[in-house]
Amino acid sequence: MKIAVPRETAEGEARVALTPQSAAQLIADGNQVLVEAGAGAASFIDDEAYREAGASVLGDAETLYRDADMVLRAGRISEGDVNRLRSGQVLIGTLATLSNPKLAKVLAEAGVTAISMDAIPRITRAQSMDSLSSQSTVAGYKAVIIAAERLPKFMPLLTTAAGTVRPARVLVFGAGVAGLMAIGTAKRLGAVVEATDVRPVVKEQVQSLGGTFLEVEMTDEEKAQAETAGGYAREMSEDYKRRQAELIASRVGEADAVITTALIPGRPAPRLITEEMVRTMRPGSVIVDLAAEAGGNCELTEPGKEVVKHGVLIIGHTNLPATMPASATQMLSKNIQTLVKHLVPAGELVLNFDDEITRGATITHGGGVVQEAAAQALGIDPAPVPAGKPEADGVAVSEPEPASAGTPGVAGGSS
Repeated sequence: MKIAVPRETAEGEARVALTPQSAAQLIADGNQVLVEAGAGAASFIDDEAYREAGASVLGDAETLYRDADMVLRAGRISEGDVNRLRSGQVLIGTLATLSNPKLAKVLAEAGVTAISMDAIPRITRAQSMDSLSSQSTVAGYKAVIIAAERLPKFMPLLTTAAGTVRPARVLVFGAGVAGLMAIGTAKRLGAVVEATDVRPVVKEQVQSLGGTFLEVEMTDEEKAQAETAGGYAREMSEDYKRRQAELIASRVGEADAVITTALIPGRPAPRLITEEMVRTMRPGSVIVDLAAEAGGNCELTEPGKEVVKHGVLIIGHTNLPATMPASATQMLSKNIQTLVKHLVPAGELVLNFDDEITRGATITHGGGVVQEAAAQALGIDPAPVPAGKPEADGVAVSEPEPASAGTPGVAGGSS
């Protein structure tokens, strides 16, 4: 199997899909790895490191795409990238087809087998492939570091000869992977931390990190429907949202920094912070909105920008992991390597649709959209998976289970 690692083309994307260490592991499994020259430069990995790992470094992206059986991507896929792909190729990346279902249609029409990292099911066997968690870890950490740097005051309590400096107060929305990392980081910096989440089961996790959990009173029915089978937060009823807003409004004005991470798969980010709430915050306060790419949890967030509204700095970066490319690439590369090893156990692609991981992560195959969630987003029926492929194609395909729902992906913040 020839596996290609091209340079990323999205603006600001500094990650690369494979490190030399991961490339060496895949080569040891019987694969060839082709790397575009300069692909790792933004992650501080030079071409020579890939050569030493046994990979071939090519200077021409067109040749790379032409020769590859499988293409690995770290960041967003552009229309130009899709045009380089050919029928029969396998694409692995974070495709976010629930947010952009047209991409699934385009990839299907191109005959590409598209496998999305953000659609890997949340099961124990797939934990080492879970790039949503790894990249959310980076985002949660970096969000607090940015807030600490931009705040006009200390994070920790300080007792000095010049007097006592009170600690900063940090409020975190969402206690998934990103939120828990933000809580832990803010506590290590000495802040007083409060957090809220629609899932009452995360209360103990928040408290174990030293945070105070802000609970919205819930009925038994609401508790039962607050979390999906995969562990994601659900969108709640209007009555719950009203009660949540009342609680939030009472705490936002006391916070020096707010970190928001709430996301719902394939939906606009829930609006948790209104303009009126921002008005209650002290001048110089900071909001870091990790849901900016999906529209933002704050009503005043402008995706991709930093704006000051009513004296509050609102930061809407859309790809925080790319601002820490060394660590983000190291973690993402291991996730991708583990998935490739699962799909290509001995140098040959095996698409076993009886397997929950393969079935859940495969978006398009054989010219159709096969993932149920992506098909529903397009308003079509999922395409059936072919019963087999000729050996000459180097692809083994097993018959899928009858009528099994695909596992939808989720953006990183509330994972």
